[in-house]
Amino acid sequence: MRKLRIVRNIRLGIKNLVLNGLRSFLTMLGMVFGVGSVIAMLSVGEGASQEALEQIRRLGSDNILLKSIKPVEDESASKQRTFISIYGLTYEDQRRIVETFSQVRRVVPVKAVRKEARYGSRAMEVRVMGVNPGWFDLVERPLLVGRVLGQDDLEGHSSAAVVSEAVARELLALEKPLGSQIVVHGNVFEVVGVVRSQENQGNGGVQAPDRENDIYIPLTTARDRFGDMIMRMTSGSRSLEQVELHQIILQVDSTEQVESVATGITTLLERFHRKTDYEIQVPLALLRQAEATKRTFNIVLGSIAGISLLVGGIGIMNIMLASVTERTREIGIRRAIGAKQGQIVGQFLIETVVLSTAGGLFGIGVGLLIPWLITWFAGMTTVVTISSLILSLVISLSVGIVFGLYPAIRAARLDPIEALRHE
Repeated sequence: MRKLRIVRNIRLGIKNLVLNGLRSFLTMLGMVFGVGSVIAMLSVGEGASQEALEQIRRLGSDNILLKSIKPVEDESASKQRTFISIYGLTYEDQRRIVETFSQVRRVVPVKAVRKEARYGSRAMEVRVMGVNPGWFDLVERPLLVGRVLGQDDLEGHSSAAVVSEAVARELLALEKPLGSQIVVHGNVFEVVGVVRSQENQGNGGVQAPDRENDIYIPLTTARDRFGDMIMRMTSGSRSLEQVELHQIILQVDSTEQVESVATGITTLLERFHRKTDYEIQVPLALLRQAEATKRTFNIVLGSIAGISLLVGGIGIMNIMLASVTERTREIGIRRAIGAKQGQIVGQFLIETVVLSTAGGLFGIGVGLLIPWLITWFAGMTTVVTISSLILSLVISLSVGIVFGLYPAIRAARLDPIEALRHE
């Protein structure tokens, strides 16, 4: 019997809303855009955070990245006159780290120089990366064809080169890449493999090669052919830089040891470097920071979108108060024939819930459309999660109940006799 009464009230509520279709539609718009904005903002925030987290994860949660940076005082001096700047990580740093920290499982030094590469009549600027074979294991670059560099290449100071997909496409064009002879700054290298290019990688990380046009050669060969001295020409001035290693990647035994080892390495480098010519990045710390930022970002966006829902709820309350006034005589008749206050409250609450639920469902449609449009036109990554859809629908239902409660109680407390006299 109770179920039948609820069903009857729902049908009555829908009928009343349909009779005032335009007003109901306009009232629902607040909920539609409120729910839609909640889903859209959360999807944009989720997409941005997932992309950032993925970039950090690519760096490896058990890795520590050391990077050479040019000190500020050297930057200012090099603009004024011919200047030789010696800075950055050294092979001695690598040796000290290996000998001091037993928790370090793998060390990958990297030397990077920019040079012009030529193949036949084609030429392009590339980044030559001197690496050891372990680099390909840490960075996890998919091999498209051929092979990566091996220990024999490193120890034999070979002229083997692995090129990125971008270099193979632009420099070698449609030629068969394996076995091709490319010339870099007067040195001939034989292409033995091609690895996939990856875009939008981590900021400043070792694994942020390309997008860049990269050529990977043995570290020993890079040191033999290009040395440690780099000449730079800028607006009439000339500067020389001596950098032994541009980056060092360290892989630690376990994630739990990463931060303590990083602290120890910082202390070690501070002891032997008189100036801050290096930078330490801990992907695990970046990951935790990114996750904390994600939570804050979602709270801020959710709060902004919640304001839209609040406005929608106020609109529902306003319309329901007007409805109570218009239906005063109807309420009086129902009370006169035996309807209880709870039944009047239930009827009006059902109407507000139907109104907010319908608005929430249409809002979900809008919320799915907006992220799709953002991705289509702006190219931004957006992620709509099931939890955001459920959360939005629950909030819209709650808004309907909260903002419909006062008009419903006001209707139930009307004096039946006064209500029947109402014109």
